[in-house]
Amino acid sequence: MLATLRNIRNVAKIPDLRNKILYTLGMLVLYRIGSFVPAPGINLDAVEAIEAQAAQGGVLSFLQLFSGGALTQFAVFSLGIFPYITASIIMQIMGVVVPRIEQWQEQGAVGQRKITQWTRYMTIAIAVVQSTGFAFLFHQGGGGLGHGAGQGTGLDLLPTFNIGTVGLVVLTLTAGTALLMWMGELITQKGIGNGMSIIIMAAVVASIPNQLALVKENSGWGALTGLCFVYILMLIAIVFVEQGQRRIPVQFAKRVVGRKQYGGQSTYIPLKVNQSGVIPIIFASSVLYLPQLLAVVLPTEGWGLAVQGWVNDHLVNPGDPIYLIIFGALIVAFAYFYTAITFDPVKQADQIRKQGGFIPGIRPGIQTERYLAKILSRITLPGALFIALVALIPTWLLTFLIPVETGASAFGFGGISILIAVGVGLETMKQIDSQLMMRNYEGFLK
Repeated sequence: MLATLRNIRNVAKIPDLRNKILYTLGMLVLYRIGSFVPAPGINLDAVEAIEAQAAQGGVLSFLQLFSGGALTQFAVFSLGIFPYITASIIMQIMGVVVPRIEQWQEQGAVGQRKITQWTRYMTIAIAVVQSTGFAFLFHQGGGGLGHGAGQGTGLDLLPTFNIGTVGLVVLTLTAGTALLMWMGELITQKGIGNGMSIIIMAAVVASIPNQLALVKENSGWGALTGLCFVYILMLIAIVFVEQGQRRIPVQFAKRVVGRKQYGGQSTYIPLKVNQSGVIPIIFASSVLYLPQLLAVVLPTEGWGLAVQGWVNDHLVNPGDPIYLIIFGALIVAFAYFYTAITFDPVKQADQIRKQGGFIPGIRPGIQTERYLAKILSRITLPGALFIALVALIPTWLLTFLIPVETGASAFGFGGISILIAVGVGLETMKQIDSQLMMRNYEGFLK
């Protein structure tokens, strides 16, 4: 405790680090203020009913996670940073199938600037499409996105629904996303940590107090205490796994140029146990709720009604075994998929060979490629199973603490909140530690 207080005092002593932290906190305050400023033309009386519908779970609850509660209030920052997340994922996937983007990825800083610029363009395009869709959706009371597809509230958040009002709303929400993207880049440049990640963390952490309050209201202090104990255990486990990595040693051959000798040093390739982070959970959640979105447009009688009933019973109810099995399987599958995109053993083996390096005991070339692929496959499985458990344990536990009709399905993302908060928090603390150690101070992380 004393060491922590001493480290905090050391942070305050360094003007540059202190200003970066204050700058980051100031940006987050502006973000939270914008999350409560409603867009023009909104019926404020209908906002509370829409928020109650989001508490029942469903796609609306999932989108709420990344907006920090701003979506159901139709605030300036309603879309949050979600369009940027989508655009970034699309650009990463396109880097595998589009040769031009793959060339940019290999060009270093110059190529990264081009990728960043196109990610911005795609973010704005996605924001326009999403804001237009939400304008029409909330004009109909948000029907179909709550718990129980096809059941709207009958309320209208946009009572004056014409091309002028819709255009103004779309412009406001798109501008809010662009402003958030700019704020994230400013935090990265002038603040501490990755700006986009910190904004995402602020959004998901903002929903945790409401979740805990709902548990206390429905199940009392005993259930709340037990849930907090489980969350603390999960937090410790997440820190342990997030820090875990397999270090593959790499040795570089010695080269003699003139009278000087180069190379001969050894290093390692760090492969994290959870190489894909929280991305598989986001992918799996989106795919799992796709049938619920499609069920909205089906007929309300006959076979359409039967399909809607099956979807509501098995793909919306977090306590249903089918939900848990499909959700867990999707998380594991997407963990392997995303890891394969972000780490290519062929490219890595080729890069090691070009730099004159080799893995001790492994021949350069195809043997190195197979060795890296084998190691990656082995460490991805426990990481994928772990993040699946992180996503499913809160869902399964809260099914017994809160009745489904009062909003248990909205807690399906409690594990995501913890995983994002811990991951971003660790990365930010590492940057603070590096700043302290550069000035000969002791860091927070041991």
